[in-house]
Amino acid sequence: MDPFAMCYGGHQFGNWAGQLGDGRAINLGDVVTSEQARYAMQLKGAGPTPYSRTADGLAVLRSSLREFLCSEAMHHLGVPTTRALSLTLTGEEVVRDILYDGHPQAEPGAIVCRVAPTFLRFGNFELLASRGDAELLKELADYTIKNHFPESGPLGKTSTYINWFRTVVQLTATMIVQWMRVGFVHGVMNTDNMSILGLTIDYGPYGWLENYDPNWTPNTTDAAGRRYRFGQQPAIAQWNLLQFANAIYPLIGEAKPLENVLSEFASRYESESQQMMANKLGLLEFGSRDKELLDGLEKVLTLAETDMALFYRGLANVTDEMAPRVRLNCLRDAFYEESELTDPVTNEILRWLNDYLERASADALPDTQRRDRMNRVNPLYVLRNYTAQLAIDAAGQGDFSAVDELLEVLRNPYTGQQDRDEYAAKRPEWARHRVGCSMLSCSS
Repeated sequence: MDPFAMCYGGHQFGNWAGQLGDGRAINLGDVVTSEQARYAMQLKGAGPTPYSRTADGLAVLRSSLREFLCSEAMHHLGVPTTRALSLTLTGEEVVRDILYDGHPQAEPGAIVCRVAPTFLRFGNFELLASRGDAELLKELADYTIKNHFPESGPLGKTSTYINWFRTVVQLTATMIVQWMRVGFVHGVMNTDNMSILGLTIDYGPYGWLENYDPNWTPNTTDAAGRRYRFGQQPAIAQWNLLQFANAIYPLIGEAKPLENVLSEFASRYESESQQMMANKLGLLEFGSRDKELLDGLEKVLTLAETDMALFYRGLANVTDEMAPRVRLNCLRDAFYEESELTDPVTNEILRWLNDYLERASADALPDTQRRDRMNRVNPLYVLRNYTAQLAIDAAGQGDFSAVDELLEVLRNPYTGQQDRDEYAAKRPEWARHRVGCSMLSCSS
């Protein structure tokens, strides 16, 4: 293998940031399996690269564990993602200022080996376009199509580049739908963090929705503008695709075909999102009148502070034969504050449950089948921010047993596991405003 670091640019928080590059990621090369599948192997935190600028190219155990745990959790949830092959302590300390507030401290150093078919990003193409290097842009595009999108067509043809862009649009839409399904918030959707394969990449200040809040972002850097908040992720993905389209425009020389393909993102996302929500509700398909049901659900989830994951798992147990109060009891574990369940709030929830059960009955599925359908797509276990932080705290003291146990739980997220109730519990009050549990930075 001949190690290398990638050079790329990117739009960060909506602004062109110029050349960036792998500041602490070292690509070892590709491994080709016996089935001819290609995997790139990359060390993150192994030291400086030509693109480290003034940084040291190292990573701390805290951020490395977060990437390791989350990429594996996402894989087992069925979300497109890079994978983590290994995590290694370096035996050295690395100084980091966690909140960029002038309080640096030494932390254990670590290296993650991550794996993906390729680590190419939108930013690789953006940088070449910004430099006006049409020849190298074409060479990179043809390499990408040949190795990862051969179905797009013969190399060098305009139609091939358009087909390639359409596939990237589709893959990106699918990835975002899956993020929204499980309540994942990436936190820093810059174009240099967008995989050309539609994989979740670069796990930095990410977070998981615990109480449902479309405006929540885990990233302290984004706290003011909330550009990358949960509910905004589909729109940001489309904006990022626009920047990618601008980058590959020189390959096509005509804007209209790219505009036409880009316009397909909204319909693609809507179609997949609607079916995803139908699946979460145990419905066979999304019907013409189901938007009203979803609008009502959105309101119900915000009437009181409601845990997203526990709500859907509880909803799977609600049946038409139950008395109204029994139906509500199926959801009670999802509510953070019992005092918020006033009579008006309770009545609103019960009205929606009645509408939901009436709609579900139209599919004529037995309750057990509906429950099974729902539990296959609504995880019981996600990487809750506080459970990750507890495992990180223990690992920092040399005890990796909590990491091992958490990883074991996350490998089977849809099925209840014996003696694992604490991993399917609401966020405790102490974690509401704790650093690492409710807010994170890009410090790593």
